[in-house]
Amino acid sequence: MLKRLWYYRSVSLIVLTPLLLLPLLLVIRTKEAECAFVLLLMATFWVTEVIPLSMTAMLPAALFPMFGIMKSSDVAKEYFKDFHLLLVGVTCLATSIEKWGLHRRIALRLVTMVGVNPAWLMLGFMSGCAFLSMWVQNTSAVTMVMPIVEAVLQQILKASEGGGPGEDNPDLQLDESDDRVEKREEVKSDQKDPDVIEETFTVQMQTALQPVADQDAACQPVSPSRSKRDLMICKAMCISVAYSSNIGGISTLPGTSPNLIFSEYINQVYPNCSCVNFGNWLLLCLPISVIMLLLTWTWLCWLFIGSDFRFLWRRGGERTERDRAARRVIEEEYRSLGPMSPQEIFTAMVFLLMVSLWLTRSPGFIPGWASLFPHHSGYITDATVALLLGLLFFIVPAYGPSKTYGKYGRD
Repeated sequence: MLKRLWYYRSVSLIVLTPLLLLPLLLVIRTKEAECAFVLLLMATFWVTEVIPLSMTAMLPAALFPMFGIMKSSDVAKEYFKDFHLLLVGVTCLATSIEKWGLHRRIALRLVTMVGVNPAWLMLGFMSGCAFLSMWVQNTSAVTMVMPIVEAVLQQILKASEGGGPGEDNPDLQLDESDDRVEKREEVKSDQKDPDVIEETFTVQMQTALQPVADQDAACQPVSPSRSKRDLMICKAMCISVAYSSNIGGISTLPGTSPNLIFSEYINQVYPNCSCVNFGNWLLLCLPISVIMLLLTWTWLCWLFIGSDFRFLWRRGGERTERDRAARRVIEEEYRSLGPMSPQEIFTAMVFLLMVSLWLTRSPGFIPGWASLFPHHSGYITDATVALLLGLLFFIVPAYGPSKTYGKYGRD
């Protein structure tokens, strides 16, 4: 019975949780108790994940009007705010960057600029991921960069591994197996009784396969064990990408959702305050982000790669096979991209235009372009710019004006 109840634990939590919280509604009967009922119900559903987290977040939209806590129109206003519109525009830009491969070009270009030494290579990946995370969500930035990191790490490990025993002589084993199969077929053709055929074939097969099995066990290729340094480099690369995405996300307002939530909260508490904008945030947080990125890189190098930092001023010299393999795969990946396509150029132009308009809308120390609309002061925000330019991705055809629109372009 307990096992059966465990199979239906989600349904049980969905049904029992409201029943256990009913005393708040039936005994206390205050607005605070009703609000606490919704809060505890959402907390339970969030912790146990019996329903999707996003659907749990929608419970106040249904329960607050039912309990008379808030009007449905007031609840809807709390769900959809100005920074959500900003996220919509930034998401359009991020989707275009990922679709046309501009993120790969940026990341590979940054990596080729720093070199193929493991420490410099890690700095290149961290810089690329941090730069992408300034404009897209942190998870999206990691998703864009990790396939490139994986390809480079595979080439580094292949360069450091040698061939194992038994890999250079596979044909002799196959020839020997073929001879034994022919002998078994001759034995079968000489027998007439089906029962004797089956018994003799079984005995002959066991006798014939025994030496082969022993030889295979003796000649089984032993995969070379990866050195501790290789494993530490892999760990450092993966951790550095995760850290750099969070560090880069704090540099700009749309870099991560907590920044936008903080900005919206400040605007609610201080309606007349206009100091929190894209330009001021970038001016304050970009130096902090750069310092944190360098400190994190130094710490990861010391922790995983080693404490020898002489590579910082050492240039040139003979490259190892590991470095040549990493350089080769990076150059091949970059060459495979080819020249910039018109779609990449358009995306890059919209990206630069969006950043420029964000920086110059209301910089603070000089009048921005928002001062051109003096009768609409405070009406134009960063979300206006993001939505306007995000709309261009739906207006401009990807393959020219003579092509039709489609979900994935023209076939």
